[in-house]
Amino acid sequence: MRLLALLSGGIDSPVAAHLMSRRGAEILLLHMDNRPYCDERSLDKVSKVAAQLRDVSGDSMPLYVAKHGENQSDISRLCDRSYQCVLCKRLMLATAEKVAKSLGAEGIIMGDSMGQVASQTLHNIKASSYGCGMPILRPLIGLDKLEIEAIAKEIGTYEISIGPEQSCLAVPSKPATMATPEKMMAMETRLGIDELVERTFDSMRLSDP
Repeated sequence: MRLLALLSGGIDSPVAAHLMSRRGAEILLLHMDNRPYCDERSLDKVSKVAAQLRDVSGDSMPLYVAKHGENQSDISRLCDRSYQCVLCKRLMLATAEKVAKSLGAEGIIMGDSMGQVASQTLHNIKASSYGCGMPILRPLIGLDKLEIEAIAKEIGTYEISIGPEQSCLAVPSKPATMATPEKMMAMETRLGIDELVERTFDSMRLSDP
């Protein structure tokens, strides 16, 4: 079983990737490069997290990086700002699906934990996931932050993840928490989501281990 894990520099996504690796999955890693809405330290942190996941699992876990910052700019310019985070997640998932298919992966791993942030309410999870044509695995969905942090400390990613990094500058002051697929579809039409996914996919590169 080959799975593609979306990997940020945060605490949750490395734990999600590790748990599925522990279940015997072959894990590929995809980082969505959010610059200029974050700083250069984010890429360094992700590379270190990926290296630690390889060490603890003994698996190769190749890391792919795709440019996502221009997508954030397009969302901010063309769409309801309160939908920034959920549309960001929708674009990441759509890109991950295309990447997964190109690499022979059968599903996508995400580090969502129910209600932890605005994009992880039940309404927003439904709205950001509705167009995805392959399984989305969320092994942390029922865990609380302390449980996730305990696993991160156990596998050695916690100290890396809490290191210095600029928070995402695209996050709106009042993010939507009850997004609907209907409103999402209208804004995706405005964005031209298929073209954005193609652009993001074309930017993807294999990061040096």
